[in-house]
Amino acid sequence: MTRKELYKFVIDYFEANMPIAETELNYKNPYELLVAVILSAQCTDVRVNKITPSFFERFSEPESLKEASIEEVFEFIKSCSYPNNKAKHLVGMAKMLVDEFKGVVPDDIDLLQKMPGVGRKTANVIASVVYNKPFFAVDTHVFRVANRIGLVKNAKTPLQVETELTKNFPDELIPKAHHWLILHGRYVCKAKKPMCDKCGLAEVCSFYSTIKN
Repeated sequence: MTRKELYKFVIDYFEANMPIAETELNYKNPYELLVAVILSAQCTDVRVNKITPSFFERFSEPESLKEASIEEVFEFIKSCSYPNNKAKHLVGMAKMLVDEFKGVVPDDIDLLQKMPGVGRKTANVIASVVYNKPFFAVDTHVFRVANRIGLVKNAKTPLQVETELTKNFPDELIPKAHHWLILHGRYVCKAKKPMCDKCGLAEVCSFYSTIKN
């Protein structure tokens, strides 16, 4: 099977079986998504969704978060991973968002990455989810699934995976494809116990071909 045929198979499978693929983070506006994605680093979406309701009740807009103390923010997010660093990042992000971007979350990934706590993956998520731009955010699920299936070859870094996926998925599908791979990795192609017997991609999967016998 050629690379083009593999991508077509994968696209056709997900279009049929996961026509709607969206982030599982709860948010109402770009600011809330930005906060949620910063909190989600090395933390589950389930945990983040438990934290954010009270957080957004207190910090409903970046202006209020900008004026908060790191200690107060910490109290709201202490149940997530790395709360000390994230508290600093959130306050710093809010200050830059208000002072430099007038409270409007930018759609440019270079501008997004100027804000504390916003790396390339987070910037790609915002550009893709909020602005429907063709940026492929690569988290641990995307990295694992893309390598296992064989969508990428010998990709050792998230940037290499991002580059390969961006090149091979049509631009208009990239925002959805990002969630296809995340959700597939979260619920089927799990890190420790992949559910290959229930996977509709097994017949074309490089990983499965090495273990089926």
